[in-house]
Amino acid sequence: MGVYLNPGNRDFQQALRSKIYVDKSMLIAHTNSVIDTEQKYISVSRPRRFGKSIAVNMLTAYYGRGNNSRQLFSSLKIAEDPSFKEHLNQYNVIRINMRNALSRGKSVEGMISVLEKMISIELKRECTDVEFSEIDFMSYLEDAFTQTGIPFIFIIDEWDCVFRVHQQNIAMQTRYLDYLRFLLKDQSYVALAYMTGILPIKKYGEHSALNMFTEITVTNPMEYAEFTGFTESEVAALSEQYDVSLNETRRWYDGYDVLGLPVYNPRSVVMAMLSGIFDSYWTQTETYEALKIYIQMGYDGLRDRVCRLIAGENIPVDIESFQNDMTTFSNADDVLTLLIHLGYLTYDFTAKTCRIPNNEVRQEFIRCIKDDGYPRMIEAIRSSAELLRLTFLEDEAEVASRVEKVHEENSSILRYHDETSLAYVVELAYYAAQETYSLYREMPAGKGFADLVYVPDRACATPALVIELKWDHTVKTELDQIRNQNYAECLKHYRGEVLLVGISYDKDTKKGGKKHFCKIERITKQK
Repeated sequence: MGVYLNPGNRDFQQALRSKIYVDKSMLIAHTNSVIDTEQKYISVSRPRRFGKSIAVNMLTAYYGRGNNSRQLFSSLKIAEDPSFKEHLNQYNVIRINMRNALSRGKSVEGMISVLEKMISIELKRECTDVEFSEIDFMSYLEDAFTQTGIPFIFIIDEWDCVFRVHQQNIAMQTRYLDYLRFLLKDQSYVALAYMTGILPIKKYGEHSALNMFTEITVTNPMEYAEFTGFTESEVAALSEQYDVSLNETRRWYDGYDVLGLPVYNPRSVVMAMLSGIFDSYWTQTETYEALKIYIQMGYDGLRDRVCRLIAGENIPVDIESFQNDMTTFSNADDVLTLLIHLGYLTYDFTAKTCRIPNNEVRQEFIRCIKDDGYPRMIEAIRSSAELLRLTFLEDEAEVASRVEKVHEENSSILRYHDETSLAYVVELAYYAAQETYSLYREMPAGKGFADLVYVPDRACATPALVIELKWDHTVKTELDQIRNQNYAECLKHYRGEVLLVGISYDKDTKKGGKKHFCKIERITKQK
């Protein structure tokens, strides 16, 4: 067993012994299917703490010679797959954590020197019957393969650390890409190359050094979507096992859209299950300064988009111009695309939009804007608890006045004269409700769709809210619509008090325009 060559299965054993382990072993079936094919190069990029290293340890344990891992995998899903026995412990695995190697070597050249020296020593120790020509490092790999017939599987974790640690050093980055291409591309000794990182592969125009890789990203994970994070069924099982609210878990840690598959943040779910406390666990692993730097950049329209994201809007974003690094930005779209890859936003592949995924990340955004640049939005958020209280008291005039104030002060951000804009204003004005309510937009109800529906947690004694929004209509029209189209029926499993809330405004400035109105009616809904 070596440090880099066939390092054993101890790391994966540790994952299996943990209090919570979610079986993602069917990833192996996918990697087995591409061994020794044109698709044998796989690059997986996703946010930190989304299970990349556990996958690396699993693949190392499964493929590495000398591991004897049959028993380790016997209770996992992959054990039932037809390809399981064929590839189990049949390869020389070279596993590299590039961040650790870069720390030892200080530079890319130093890192390469350390890796080649250490792996060469381990090859000599492992392959005692091989006569090595010792021309260069590649000759070691070629000799081992041609004389034993055993190909190599390269498993590289944090492959993109060079681009994150040496963000401005283009020469060093280019040298690194050249080296990986020389090491892996068109080499007969490679049966599979599996790389993980946060960023997609960096390309320098004609210098598309690693164009042989299939890129599995958070914007397009292809058939690997279910391995990006915890799925709904996996989290539901954990919630039942640990007696933790599934609805609250959704609000805090769900919301990542992976080709239409809802995905949860794995680290945060595990921490919440073990502690029974909902908190910002994922964001605690990195200072909020990282997010703050990006959202306060001066690109045209970025600040307005951040405000709209916090208000709950889905923002169109063009991800194609992003250069796959953390420094090369041409516009606000590039910044938002980086935030998608970092996990601060989620991306809808079909609609080409992004949004803040959940309460955990939304709180991080709020922390970032408190210090500078967003005073009116912060004031709206701070006032939202009082607006909610006034709604419960059915103080229609004061509710209308406060919504009007939020709308007026944020009208430069939110397109003023349409119901979509008004919806985002109301979401911002009722921001505090997100602490104890689940929000549903355009919820199917009765004979139509309710604009906004706030459903309280079971533990709360506050009423549900069904809100209808209009401009250039009377609030009586809105309440009539709620009643006539039976919008309260959207609350199928809810029993208790419901506030029917109509909010409208008159955009005609000749009539004292932008005047907001509110009408509230309380009903009781039986299950």
